[in-house]
Amino acid sequence: MTSPEEQLQRYRASIDNVDAVLIHTLAERFKLTQAVGELKARHGMPPSDPGREGRQIARLRRLAEDAELDPEFAEKFITFVIAEVIHHHERIASGDAAD
Repeated sequence: MTSPEEQLQRYRASIDNVDAVLIHTLAERFKLTQAVGELKARHGMPPSDPGREGRQIARLRRLAEDAELDPEFAEKFITFVIAEVIHHHERIASGDAAD
């Protein structure tokens, strides 16, 4: 029989693994958005695309609902990520791509 402490450690180990996946996934996402920012800057495209952003928010809200995750949380999360991406794109466009 497993003690509560052992079960807690198993849960925490699983959480740690999921956290690692989240960080690596975000890193990959930001590598891709970096490339998008460079492309936009080279071609004089605006850093922000409100239509795309709105569609992404709606899509992720639907995905959150399907995954039984609070869609409000999902929207707050993706809105934060989008704001950070736009900030990076603005820096790239201004020639200040250093972090």
